[in-house]
Amino acid sequence: MGFLGPSSAGGVQERDDHLLKERDAGALFVLKSEGSWMHCGYHLSTSIVAPPLLSLPYAFAFLGWTGGIICLVIGAVVSFYSYNLISLVLEHNAEMGNRHLRFRDMAYDIMGPIWGKFYVGPIQFLVCYGAVVGSTLLGGECLKTIYKLSNPDGTMKLFEFIIIFGCLMLVLAQVPSFHSLRHINLVSLVLSLLYSACATGASIYIGLSSKGPEKDYSLVGSTESRIFGVFNAVAIIATTYGNGIIPEIQATLAPPVKGKMFRGLCICYVVVVTTFFSVAISGYWAFGNKADALLLNNFLVDGEALVPKWFILMTNVFAILQLSAVGVVYLQPTNEVLENMFADPMSEEFSSRNVIPRLISRSTSVAVATTIAAMLPFFGDINSLIGSFGFLPLDFVLPMVFYNLTFKPSRRSPIFGLNIAIAAVFSAGAVIAAVAAVRQIALDAHTYQLFADV
Repeated sequence: MGFLGPSSAGGVQERDDHLLKERDAGALFVLKSEGSWMHCGYHLSTSIVAPPLLSLPYAFAFLGWTGGIICLVIGAVVSFYSYNLISLVLEHNAEMGNRHLRFRDMAYDIMGPIWGKFYVGPIQFLVCYGAVVGSTLLGGECLKTIYKLSNPDGTMKLFEFIIIFGCLMLVLAQVPSFHSLRHINLVSLVLSLLYSACATGASIYIGLSSKGPEKDYSLVGSTESRIFGVFNAVAIIATTYGNGIIPEIQATLAPPVKGKMFRGLCICYVVVVTTFFSVAISGYWAFGNKADALLLNNFLVDGEALVPKWFILMTNVFAILQLSAVGVVYLQPTNEVLENMFADPMSEEFSSRNVIPRLISRSTSVAVATTIAAMLPFFGDINSLIGSFGFLPLDFVLPMVFYNLTFKPSRRSPIFGLNIAIAAVFSAGAVIAAVAAVRQIALDAHTYQLFADV
């Protein structure tokens, strides 16, 4: 179990002694508690503000202006509230001398060993590793876009670009600890602002010009497809706000941790509101119900660029670089598990005894993720199903349950009722989103092909 003793002036030393005693190499080497609240803000921003936000105009196409904006606002408010609740639970447990460093540890102590071992742990692993595969796939798609713009008659296939992106991930995966990513994640934060600004600017430019499609904001399709479209859109927005690793991020904070996570969340949500709303509103305004699942694809029509090619190239480069940081952040729970399995906490972190297993295990992990992304370019459909069972419960249900079980507010109090209502609504949403994801997989199944060049 990865929890710490009460913080004091010698908090870091007490932490190391405790972890050595518990032989917890994953917490000792990967989840180092040495960061500040600003570093926490960088980690949070990278884990939430990622290129999948470029699908928000597509979600608006199923919801319309009113529904889209309402869902986007509710997503921002509820996710901020939820992440703050789980942070308060973590702070409370730390003050009680039981600092949790991992999501599964929280579930183990608060809800019991069955929930920690057989639900939260596996679901978090699937969500995070799925995010690594998804980042690798999307990175390969962006590389292919750059290639096709530069060489329209080129013969390279998508899986080759995925492998190239996987090589970049292979290098970044060797960064030893979550805390060591703080500078990379600061750059990632800047990159997310840059490609969001580019996407917003390009959408406004196309919307004001005669090059773009005729603006149509009507909801199209049969009644059945429109209903499932709404479910799918709500799931897209909810999972775009998803995180799934709040305890691991808070674990990087140096003790005492009280109040630091809230300030980190404030940094993150300034970036979230700036990027999510600007991209969603400008993209839907420019393209209406013709908004693509990835907004950048709308900047090309039949191979013809609606904005200067150099601008599209630059935007894709920003997205590729940030995707590499996102992938490495979501690789951390896997790294922590691997470190626990193969590292020796009694040896030095950078001794050959620990460096060689670390290099082999992390390289293998990235190679497997890259292979899955190359083999299954339709992984986005599968990831939607994983997200409905993963991101929604981890981020919008369990924090409410954890808070009520930890602080035991009166059942008549507003906060108890609010938490139960949010947990119930998002539990139902998770089931509906899973049904919509399964339906989409069934509809697209005939197009699935290993190593397809899509």
